[in-house]
Amino acid sequence: MTDLNNITYDAAGLIPAVVRCAASGEVLMLSQLNDQALRLSLETGLLHRYSRSRKALVGPDAGNAQRVKEIRLSCSGDSLLVSVEQDGESRHCFKTVIFGQQGSLAAPRGDILEQVYRVVLERRDNPSQKSYVASLFAKGLDKILGKIGEEATETAVAGKGGSADEVVYEVADLFFHVLVLLGYYDLPPERVYAELRRRFGLSGIEEKASRKG
Repeated sequence: MTDLNNITYDAAGLIPAVVRCAASGEVLMLSQLNDQALRLSLETGLLHRYSRSRKALVGPDAGNAQRVKEIRLSCSGDSLLVSVEQDGESRHCFKTVIFGQQGSLAAPRGDILEQVYRVVLERRDNPSQKSYVASLFAKGLDKILGKIGEEATETAVAGKGGSADEVVYEVADLFFHVLVLLGYYDLPPERVYAELRRRFGLSGIEEKASRKG
């Protein structure tokens, strides 16, 4: 871990921190941290900030905390990149467009999976007769697994057929039902992202061999 003494604070004792969603990479806000806020963030795993308007330390909001997954220091040592998982609704500070078209910025890759997953959990926890997801949970794990097998087969058939549109359609179906399975076990997509990050740069053969035994 980087020695905190190597961090360069400005004249007010603050360092700017770009806060982003750990899962999607989406930038959520630009915050300011002082030494105390940074140390508390490291100690508790919850993001603490310094409010220049209040001239005070600001802790995590109840029910809307940002759990710190990673903190990186810039090359110059005078700014931070903080990756967080958000409890509750995400805080998006960069909403006002001053150049470009409203809505022209594409959603970060992976973000839609998070959104669908949240809907899956909502349908699971608040079932209705009109909900397809609720019907899958009502029929149990075997039904969910059966649908994944069915969609995997249809994806393979589409791939053999060579139609790009069909491949996209069937992969979307497969992804959706995998999210339902994750919801069954209360496993957020971030767990899968983290595993992929762990494997990134490793030989597939070596990675498989490491799981044996």
